[in-house]
Amino acid sequence: MTMATRTVLPYLLIGLLGLIAPYAAPAFRVQLALLWMMILFALTWDLGGGQMGYNSFGNVLFFGIGCYVPAVIQRDVFFRVEEYTFLGSAPPAVKYFAGFTLGLALAVGVAAVVAAVVGSGILGLRGHYFAICTLGVSVAAGEIASGWDYIGAGSGMVAPIFPGPPGQAGLFFYYVLFVLTVICFFTLKWLYGTRFGLAINAIRDDEDKAEAMGLHTTRYKIVAWCVAAVFLAPAGGAFGHLNNFIDRDVAFPGATVGVWMVLMAVLGGKGTLWGPVVGATIFHVTQELFWTYFLHWQRVALGLLIVVIVVFFPLGIMGWLRERWPEKFGETVDPVTLGESR
Repeated sequence: MTMATRTVLPYLLIGLLGLIAPYAAPAFRVQLALLWMMILFALTWDLGGGQMGYNSFGNVLFFGIGCYVPAVIQRDVFFRVEEYTFLGSAPPAVKYFAGFTLGLALAVGVAAVVAAVVGSGILGLRGHYFAICTLGVSVAAGEIASGWDYIGAGSGMVAPIFPGPPGQAGLFFYYVLFVLTVICFFTLKWLYGTRFGLAINAIRDDEDKAEAMGLHTTRYKIVAWCVAAVFLAPAGGAFGHLNNFIDRDVAFPGATVGVWMVLMAVLGGKGTLWGPVVGATIFHVTQELFWTYFLHWQRVALGLLIVVIVVFFPLGIMGWLRERWPEKFGETVDPVTLGESR
């Protein structure tokens, strides 16, 4: 087997598995769709937290924007509100998909603009000051959503009904999240191999030296946040419609998903490309098992999982594997001679 074949084969196997999974396990389509969403969360968080060294708890801001914008566009532009308020009938397929597509496009634009505007104001902060500020941003976004009558305020709003037989919504949004995650993965893989990847790694290693060498660090940080927003917004749109109901807790789950993003990246190995994928997969499967077999104790089990992650895998699973088998990752370890050991 050639090197090129060994490199491409894992991608082909994962892609094939992703394509057939909802048909092989139709009862778990929603859970599988959420798995791809979790991988997307971990990948986009690691762009800032792992590759750039800026730990953010505010990425749910872009996810929440993506939840609301497509639903509002469909409600106000493509359908009359009275159809859903009083009749509850399913919308025609053409209107539904046209409104959903336009809504996703607008959500991406709005999220990118918000990321640029908010980022230009807070990305000058560093360390725990930045992390706390992003946490405040996500909390503030949730408070705004819960008090804004146009989007349902605290009562929330209902997304349009999917125009298909029962079970088809899960299949459709599964593939939306699958394709979105694949695009995100390869986009980040390409970015990490460019000057942009070197620049954000330089910011992580020593931002002062990076600035002294002429890098416009704030500009790179804003771009990185905008890239995360571009992928998180359509993920929010897909999840909001899959859930069929959107409110503050669904759109801005900072206390849960905002923390899970960090845990998934750390578990797999932050600062790596495959680490967030591995970490999100293990975390999501473990969480589903906890909720199935440890009902009412699932939070305790998750807490113990966090302890295990921090104590036994401080470098993440990928970091642990790299330390034990460096040759499998293309690294060579020179043998220590007798004279050097002295």
